[in-house]
Amino acid sequence: MNELLAQKLRCLPEKPGVYIMRDIKGKIIYVGKAIVLKNRVRQYFQSNKNHSPKVISMVNHIADFETIITGSELEALILECNLIKKHHPKYNISLKDDKSYPYIKVTVNEVYPRLFMTHRVLNDGARYFGPYANAGAAKESMRLMQRTFCLRTCKNMNVSRPCLEYHIKRCLAPCAGKVGEKEYKKMIDTVIMFLEGKSEAVEKRLKRQMEKAAEVLDFERAALLRDQLVAVKKTVEKQKMFLAEKEDKDIIGLSRSDIGLCVQVFYVRQGKMLGRSHYLLENASDEADEAVLTAFFKQYYECAASCPDSILLPFALKEGALLEKWLARTYDKKVKLLVPQRGMKRDLVKFAEENAQKYLSDLQNRAEEKEQDLKRAMVQLGEYLGLEKAPRRMECFDISHIQGSETVASMVVFEDGKAKKSDYRRFKLIATEGKPDDFLSMQEVTQRRYVKEKWSLPDLIIIDGGKGQLSAALKIIRGAGHFSVPVVGLAKQFEYIFKEGESDPVILPRGSGALYLVQRIRDEAHRFAITYHRKLRNRRNLVSILDHIEGIGPKRRKALWDFFGSLEAIKAASCEQLAVVPAMTKAAANAVYNFFAAQKAAH
Repeated sequence: MNELLAQKLRCLPEKPGVYIMRDIKGKIIYVGKAIVLKNRVRQYFQSNKNHSPKVISMVNHIADFETIITGSELEALILECNLIKKHHPKYNISLKDDKSYPYIKVTVNEVYPRLFMTHRVLNDGARYFGPYANAGAAKESMRLMQRTFCLRTCKNMNVSRPCLEYHIKRCLAPCAGKVGEKEYKKMIDTVIMFLEGKSEAVEKRLKRQMEKAAEVLDFERAALLRDQLVAVKKTVEKQKMFLAEKEDKDIIGLSRSDIGLCVQVFYVRQGKMLGRSHYLLENASDEADEAVLTAFFKQYYECAASCPDSILLPFALKEGALLEKWLARTYDKKVKLLVPQRGMKRDLVKFAEENAQKYLSDLQNRAEEKEQDLKRAMVQLGEYLGLEKAPRRMECFDISHIQGSETVASMVVFEDGKAKKSDYRRFKLIATEGKPDDFLSMQEVTQRRYVKEKWSLPDLIIIDGGKGQLSAALKIIRGAGHFSVPVVGLAKQFEYIFKEGESDPVILPRGSGALYLVQRIRDEAHRFAITYHRKLRNRRNLVSILDHIEGIGPKRRKALWDFFGSLEAIKAASCEQLAVVPAMTKAAANAVYNFFAAQKAAH
């Protein structure tokens, strides 16, 4: 432990708050809360015999930490959730790909609201429903609402006549004044009730409106309401009744296996199960179930669009009372955390746990099947190419340039059928700069890989190109004394494979695992090469433009590139942002800002 950490540990406060651990680069790697900061933080730096491997690894990477004092443990919990959501620390338990879960957004902040899917929840006055772990289910719900209630889907309301959606009876055309604001709002209210799970109330409301329309002889509107009622009833028929009580509940089950941890959430609204979602957790294998479920609970309900009246859990949480207070403050209503011991509710929790276990089993089976498919593909490829053994490690090369400028090469590596990105290499080629020559370029990159570098040889070398590129590469590889490694060329058209000394290509069967594997390797080599080429080209364009700005020399030009990363970012920067770049002065920042401002004005 360094002197800085030791000094900070001696000065820790005996108050509730949040502690933030940072690595040597200053990056946040863990965020936690404590009732007494002094006691909790010191535990990490005491004897590690009782620590889990994850905690030991984390402590070894801590270079500094800071604490934030709060007024209560509840305030510490709220701050902890916000910091984890913002920084995604490496060692915190986290929902896997939590940013990918979609929401259904209802823009009630607009005069004529619309529905669409989004991955961001903003404080903009709109209503959000979700998150949905199953994006397909979310799309289906949204499609049903839009078609049943003929809601608008377009963004533009400034039109003179309705579009095709109106004429095929999929939109009421509020943009052209075909429906009143009051009538449209009634439909939006019904949609919101349905998304909230209040299907019975929706049915009663639609039936009442239909009967009222029929009484005043508005049969066209009555027919529209009848169709909406039928659609809602069909949807409700698919939902299974779970509880006699008309309650809103979330039912949570947790399961773990060798492949990971999964939490299953069932949504019961008004006594009916509306759906379920599963969530995978990362950095949780060494943690106890209670710690895992607590971490999931905080992250899930911190970003959930709504919360039920009660939540059924498989076991009690130490922070249960605190979490109830947090939910009450977050959702402005009382929420009960329950651990049922017997009866129907306990069966539902077990049902959620069984579904979580099944999901993990299915995931493991799919992973094993994929592993077997990759092995079969490697064996197939070895057989088609006449190799003595399946090519376990393969290296593929590709060249990228535009008329010889910024010529680069990529080398991607696949082991056991999977990309091994830690072994990827990229090369800025010199011999052919300014004059396009793919053959000479391939000779240069293979010279640098197989002659200058002393790495172990792969089981197969793939050259992205036809006979010419293959011959150029073989001249270098065989010239270096590497006669045992097979080298093939992959033609850009039809994926024909050319072998050394053979004029006719090997044609892999369409739909075979071997062909799919070769295509993946080729595409990855192309992607890696063209990404590097574009980066160099953008840097060159940046250099040529900045050369025209007075006071910007090579040092400041490099500093601007390193700080912003792209020309577009520099163009969009303010004077204040440009001035904080190392090596820049206020005068230089003004010069850059004024240069691009003048360009914008000219266009």
